[in-house]
This record gives sequence, C-alpha cells and structure tokens, in this order.
Amino acid sequence: MSTITEDLTRPAAGNGWRVVDIVVAAVLGVAVGLVFWAYNNTIANFWGPIDAVLPGLAGLIAGIWFLGGPLGGLIIRKPGAALLVEMLAATVSVLPGNKWGITTLYSGFAQGLGAELVFAVMAYRKWNPLIAVVAGIGGAVGAWVNEYILGNHAMSATFNITYLICLVVSGAVLAGLLAWALMRALAGAGALDRFAAGRDRR
Repeated sequence: MSTITEDLTRPAAGNGWRVVDIVVAAVLGVAVGLVFWAYNNTIANFWGPIDAVLPGLAGLIAGIWFLGGPLGGLIIRKPGAALLVEMLAATVSVLPGNKWGITTLYSGFAQGLGAELVFAVMAYRKWNPLIAVVAGIGGAVGAWVNEYILGNHAMSATFNITYLICLVVSGAVLAGLLAWALMRALAGAGALDRFAAGRDRR
C-alpha cells in the first residue's frame, strides 16, 4: 500500500552499516549529484525570472536539491544515510564547477541534516509517505536556515517568510514525495531486495 496513511513500523534490523549499504549510498550520492548538476545548468536558470515576479517565489523550484536526504534515508534506513547521500550528491554536483562553489557543501550539509533529524526523531523505524514528506520539509528548513545565516538575514522579513513557505512546499513535493515514488519504483523493479524497503514493497 502506498497511501498517505500507510504506516510501516519496523524494528531496526541493526544500525550497523553493511558493505551493501555503503555501496548503495555512494551510488545514490553520485546519481543524485548528477541530477543536481543537470538541474543547476537548466531549471535553475529560471531562478532570477521567477524571483522577479515575487521575491522568494523561486523557492518553489528548489526542492530537487533536497532529494538526496529523503531518498538515502528511505532506502538505506540507517543512521547517517540521509546526511551522507545528500553530502555526496552536493560534492558530485560541485566538482564540475558551479556558481555557488564551496557553499554548495554547506547547503548539502544543512539539507541532509534537516532530513536526517526527521528520521532520527522517528528512531529510524517509521517509513511512509508522510515521513518522506516531512523529511523533504526538514531539508527545506535546513536550506532556509543555512541561507539565512549566509546572507538572507539582510533581506526583508517578507522575503524570508515567502521564501520559507515556498521552500517547504517544494521540499514536500520535489524531495519528499518524489523520493518516496523513486524508492517504490526501485523496490518494485527488484533493485532493493537486500533492503527493508524492498521487502516492505513485497
């Protein structure tokens, strides 16, 4: 079942990382990082025009940058997975070069930590669409805090409130729900048979 009310509660099968967990985290990090890189060079170019309509509105297209955390957490289901995959993705996306430079890694850390904290609060036991959405929102809040510290504190309250709302909406959809959909698709294809995510699907 994949409804928003689905509530899968599983005792932790051990919080220790297996070799397969590390390998899959690396693969996810690279894959999501390449998505980030492509996004940086395409959709992100619309940031300025969207923000010109209403300052802060461009936050609606930011959610894809929070995808690594929810996706890593949902698939690997081990402490640190969300943070690790998001950080790896941020690192991969910055290697070819981008206009944000080293601050991309700060963003990756904040966004991954935001998602990680959501899974941690649930003691890494609850895995459902609602938790995925909240993890996406956690990434959004992490991004907002990071950008506020780095410079948005100088912006108006109206901008920061608008930006936060847009980030939250985008994070819920483009990070949370998308991560859940991707996880279910991979599980359905049999790619996650060695993970609880794959067994839950069956």
